[in-house]
Amino acid sequence: MAIQAPKGTKDVLPGEAYKWQYLENKFRKIAASYGHREIRTPVFEYTELFQRGVGETTDVVQKEMYTFEDKAGRSITLKPEGTSPAVRAFVQGNLYNEVQPTKLFYFTPALRYENVQKGRLREHHQFGVEAFGASGPSIDAEIISLAMRVYREFGIKDVELNINSIGCAKCRKEYNNALKEYLSDRYGELCDTCKTRFDRNPMRILDCKIDGKKDIVKNAPKILDYLCDDCREHFEGLKKYLDALGIEFKINPLIVRGLDYYTKTVFEIINNDITICAGGRYDYLIEEVGGPELPAMGFGMGIERTLLTLKENGIEIPEKPYIDLYIGAIGNDAKLASLKLANTLREEGLRCECDHTNRSVKAEMKYANKINAKFTVILGENELDTYSAKFKRMDDGQQFELKLDDLTGICNFIG
Repeated sequence: MAIQAPKGTKDVLPGEAYKWQYLENKFRKIAASYGHREIRTPVFEYTELFQRGVGETTDVVQKEMYTFEDKAGRSITLKPEGTSPAVRAFVQGNLYNEVQPTKLFYFTPALRYENVQKGRLREHHQFGVEAFGASGPSIDAEIISLAMRVYREFGIKDVELNINSIGCAKCRKEYNNALKEYLSDRYGELCDTCKTRFDRNPMRILDCKIDGKKDIVKNAPKILDYLCDDCREHFEGLKKYLDALGIEFKINPLIVRGLDYYTKTVFEIINNDITICAGGRYDYLIEEVGGPELPAMGFGMGIERTLLTLKENGIEIPEKPYIDLYIGAIGNDAKLASLKLANTLREEGLRCECDHTNRSVKAEMKYANKINAKFTVILGENELDTYSAKFKRMDDGQQFELKLDDLTGICNFIG
């Protein structure tokens, strides 16, 4: 039996890779227009980073992380999300000494041991955006507008922005007390995991995949009623900035997000009842991983889920021809010349292919059509003698006589 890819992983074959490239190019262009620069972080980190950053009572840390000991006995975790590594790199690289805010973006694999289902894999990939060093609600609105613009440029119209505030450490303490008081009479109805969270981090119960769907959670006290003056002012400011940007939103007091580092603003973008993007503010995380006290804001957007959303919305990603010119050959001398010409034109910027399997001319043309070549040319004895040949445009069959030594003319014509 042939070896299979591990459960929850998926190969990106050439027939799909162009879609990823299209998305990544769009992401890069949009992020750059907002002043974000790319960062790349390792695929594994010390486990402590996620325990301190993501939170020991979260589903990610308790149930989903791929954690192991390396040969030196150090606890290592394959990164389950992109924000904590980006913050660690920001601190380790002393980027906080530069003029703030620091705006970053990244593409990263995220690995979580969870149930495989539609749009959710154990290895998925994220497009992430982070902004460090700005405390006001204007940066929150800007980051949200960046996410919304991505979907607008992809043509996804039916998206809903949900926002909430989960306060700061000050108002969170008062809210947790009220939540525990409410849940104490319903303790027996909680799942075993939420029972362990009751004392340590009761707000995590609101995000439980089991209890989160129950009426006991839906009817629980709302944190918006417990915000301190600063957090309330921040949330009101966010709403004003979103209004100014013309971004419609819905206040959803049940959004708490599944990671402990969030403070104040949290948001989700939803399409057809599926969360396709989520993020928020995390003002304590930089300090938590050993950096200075600096605020931050960001989001993560799943690439696989974005591709699925495009498909479900009937949006096709255009596939461009990946070969500009196929150069066929009749005879050994022509084959040698075809390889030489292909290599020369590649250096001039054209994407070229030639025969390596001794196909017949008929088979070569079928192959050129199969690889969706824009143009073809067949070299034979006559073409080598005159050093000119007829280049065929594949979409309409028209032929054009070009000199083989006029590289600039060939490139301008085909390109």
